[in-house]
Amino acid sequence: MALLTISSAYTPPLPSHALASQLPSPMSPVLSLHRRIVSLAVAAASASVRQDSSTWTPAPLSLVRAASSDSSLFHISVDVSDYPDLVSAHTKAGQYLQLRLPSAAHAKPTFLAIASPPSLAAARGEFEFLVKRVEGSTADLLCCLKSGDVVEMSGVMGRGFEIDRISSTEDAQTIIIFATGSGISPIRSLIESGFSANERPDVRLYYGARNLQRMAYQDRFKNWESSGVKIVPVLSRPDDSWKGERGYVQAVFSRAKQILDASSTAAVLCGHKAMTEEVTSVLMANGVPHDKILKNF
Repeated sequence: MALLTISSAYTPPLPSHALASQLPSPMSPVLSLHRRIVSLAVAAASASVRQDSSTWTPAPLSLVRAASSDSSLFHISVDVSDYPDLVSAHTKAGQYLQLRLPSAAHAKPTFLAIASPPSLAAARGEFEFLVKRVEGSTADLLCCLKSGDVVEMSGVMGRGFEIDRISSTEDAQTIIIFATGSGISPIRSLIESGFSANERPDVRLYYGARNLQRMAYQDRFKNWESSGVKIVPVLSRPDDSWKGERGYVQAVFSRAKQILDASSTAAVLCGHKAMTEEVTSVLMANGVPHDKILKNF
């Protein structure tokens, strides 16, 4: 900030015409820039106020329960029955939102994909999430809460999985789904939203986790398979009793491939970045069109 220096020496005032000549004109670049800076600052402040006052919605938890036997994953449900705008904003599997705790304002909000299908929110007024515990994070604090505790949610965000691209059972006779860790959360929403899996000859889900103790939704596998989805569990660190696939999903898929007609094959991916990049490369190298490889971000 510039300092104003006051001198004790007397200086006679300038004539009015000389003073006017030293002031910037209304259209001068200096004045124009100043006005633009002030306008941008006011707009930014207004936007910040609008976000704080309208984006975050308080809502009570309706469920907090371990989702894995080692408690590394939790089922979290939030009652949104009083907020029809939030419910109606969830239109596609793969959408997400931010969640924060009013009692921990210093903690960074956590991004969570909505695990339940849009129909569940419409019918029961709930959003369900699969939360991975990360020590010291908002997600970790969230898993320590109980039913009835209040959290704050942002609006629903993201385009979700653009399932319309592969809705035709002729253009996408084969759909291969890949998920790792808590990335299974929006995949659950996709499967339970329904995409005519039982009308396609080949729908596979490669689901990777460290071990069975960290694999969520095992109680839903039977229903998913009855809807037409073949599940291929892949464990990276199983115990000796495991007889299924070992390693990483991208390696297991690369060995199996089984892409009979690339032009009528589609894929849905969610999970670790390395997995999504490697699988995308393998699919495209085998001729699967890029616009039929769906991600939710």
